[in-house]
Amino acid sequence: MTESPVRIRPEIAALPAYKQGKQAGAEAFKLSSNENPYPPLPSVVAAVQNAIAFNRYPDASSPRLRARLAERFGVSDDAVHIAAGSVSILFQLAQATSGPGDEILFSWRSFEAYPGLAVIAGATAVTVPNAAAGGHDLDAMAAAITDRTRMVIVCSPNNPTGPVVTQERFDAFLTRVPSDLLVVLDEAYVEFATDPDAVDGASVLAAGHPNVVVLRTFSKAYGLAGLRVGYAVGDPAILSAARSVGIPLSVTAAGEEAALASLDAEDELLERVRDIALRRDALVERLRAAGWDVPNAQGNFVWLPAGERTIDVAAAFDEAGLIVRAFPGSGVRISIGEHESIDPIVAVAASVAPSVAL
Repeated sequence: MTESPVRIRPEIAALPAYKQGKQAGAEAFKLSSNENPYPPLPSVVAAVQNAIAFNRYPDASSPRLRARLAERFGVSDDAVHIAAGSVSILFQLAQATSGPGDEILFSWRSFEAYPGLAVIAGATAVTVPNAAAGGHDLDAMAAAITDRTRMVIVCSPNNPTGPVVTQERFDAFLTRVPSDLLVVLDEAYVEFATDPDAVDGASVLAAGHPNVVVLRTFSKAYGLAGLRVGYAVGDPAILSAARSVGIPLSVTAAGEEAALASLDAEDELLERVRDIALRRDALVERLRAAGWDVPNAQGNFVWLPAGERTIDVAAAFDEAGLIVRAFPGSGVRISIGEHESIDPIVAVAASVAPSVAL
């Protein structure tokens, strides 16, 4: 690491930058970033092309998109916040609620950006190990809450392992959470979930939990990863605080237009989501038959718990032109990509299954 010529906070200097999924060459399948493999719909492309000229600033609060989402969730416009991806809102909420001496609590392993939230806010990250099946241990998370906890994150479906939190368990969890503690329900992959018992953020909000903020995104199911549009729904005062620490004008006019056009084309887009979910379920069965203990996959990805073999397992996929995401010491996440990638994935997975010596 190059030494900085100016004084940098030591914890920031030691914080690794966010590492995105590895890019893929022309002949490889990119299965490392949980992107939607389908190309944008023509109607969405047309909306982007007709967006406001690039020499003009966008409308800072994305008012038309906020209004559409507010109508969908049955809330006021100021109960919806739009930002450049839901991860931006996570950072805003962390900065709005937490500082030195405070704690941000989450399950681990989960979304790799979570640990950095606390560091950047000056707070302490408190992690609770995942349950044996790869999902959240909500009882242990509730027990880990202290008077210093300012924000709890629940990721459902959990990235990168795949399982959901059930509605019943989430409701029970909320009864153990102080009413003035922010609970963020991160539902970046909710559209892919087919488990009928999965928690639903809209239902949680409708039940009246003002300390809960629900996060969703247009990056995954709607295929707008490159345009960076995410949103939060929750109490207006909480979201106002998030806006106060956010970067102004971060959502482009093109992004807002694409999101609105995606909502107009939702039936067609969600048909693609159903195809991806079916492809995922079929892949899970084949991977299990090949010898892998794959957790219940409810996002647009599957998890191979490779442990200490992770780097070698990921290398075998890379050599076959399958660019996956390795989490050293834990496992390999494989995004659901093109149909043509499935047979090669199964072939490589069988060749590096836990019963096979590497």
